[in-house]
Amino acid sequence: MTETGGERPLRADARRNREQILAAARDAFVELGPAAPLEEIARRAGTGIATLYRRFPDRAALIRSVVLDAFERTVAVIDEALTEEKDPFGALVHYMHGVLDVRIAAVIPSLLGEIPFDDEELEALSRAAVSPIEKLIAEAHEAGTLRADVTFGDVGMMIVRLSRPLPGSFPRELNDQLAHRHLDLLVHGLRGDSASKPDLHGPAITMADLREMRPELPE
Repeated sequence: MTETGGERPLRADARRNREQILAAARDAFVELGPAAPLEEIARRAGTGIATLYRRFPDRAALIRSVVLDAFERTVAVIDEALTEEKDPFGALVHYMHGVLDVRIAAVIPSLLGEIPFDDEELEALSRAAVSPIEKLIAEAHEAGTLRADVTFGDVGMMIVRLSRPLPGSFPRELNDQLAHRHLDLLVHGLRGDSASKPDLHGPAITMADLREMRPELPE
């Protein structure tokens, strides 16, 4: 990862500290919400609070960087899926497993009220993460390997549901393993060439619908 905003590249140790803080912040925001104590984030990252503030001057800057990092990692997952998979359905499944590891579908919902969606850099990365998946879905529909009534919203919300931590005392590692297992089970319901395809209940949510549901930031 590189610094955003045209800043010069970080030294290896500073880059490592930054990545550790972003990873710790991502997990803390998922578990504790956007008000997660910065001291707790620094503790999880194995750094001092002063180191956190040197990289991120305030909570808003840290949240923005966590969201940017999540989108950047998601775009990398998409690139990997498109490179390694020959058919659109396989690439879509590869992407879904990859974003479970990135945890974008866990951290973005937990920060929705704090994300500045009028931020041009965030919007550009969001489009870069969405457009290829919409194209994959269309290609899988055309190939007949994805149910014709499956939308981008279905795929995205499925990942959101699987990404949230399970209640109780499930260890993080077990939670992540079960998410991948349950995704494997759900993938069979996505296939367009399955022998039995019962009607889906509920509305078909599109990307436009999801955008309209974004909460307004407080003034």
